[in-house]
Amino acid sequence: MRRLLFKSLIKGPLSEPRQVVMDRSLVASADRLDRAAHKRLGRSLSIRVVDAGSCNGCELEIAALSNAFYDLERFGLRLVASPRHADVLVVTGPVTANMREALERTYFSTPDPKWVVAVGDCAVDGGVFGQSYAVLGGVSKVLSVDLHIPGCPPRPDELLDGLLWLMENAAAGRAAAR
Repeated sequence: MRRLLFKSLIKGPLSEPRQVVMDRSLVASADRLDRAAHKRLGRSLSIRVVDAGSCNGCELEIAALSNAFYDLERFGLRLVASPRHADVLVVTGPVTANMREALERTYFSTPDPKWVVAVGDCAVDGGVFGQSYAVLGGVSKVLSVDLHIPGCPPRPDELLDGLLWLMENAAAGRAAAR
């Protein structure tokens, strides 16, 4: 045991070294998003994620925004638990018949100004689940959508770019698919 302890002290940890270099475009996008949110709202952007019946692939990518690499909160963005504290509803998955009422209630609980972002192919048009008897279709079949972010699932940097586009263009009333 003593020999193993000394060996570990000499060799150091077995983990990989910490990555110090951040992707400059990611940092620039996130900084622009924070400035746009402060200009439009006067504060940080609050995001409420609603799973309307997805496979959870998109939720994993959204959750990755909070990990140590992307660190969403250092850019002034935060995920909130209550729709009453949200500015943006990020909806993933196709809207199932069982989730329609819950999605509508969440939408009406969110204060104005509010935006709806459909994340992933399923949220855009129903995706691979679109033909199911239990699926109503994409989010736009139930709510007015301000931004569609396609992908199965979209990468975290695509999500940040989409939110940036939303903050810079939604004020002008230009809803579209990115």
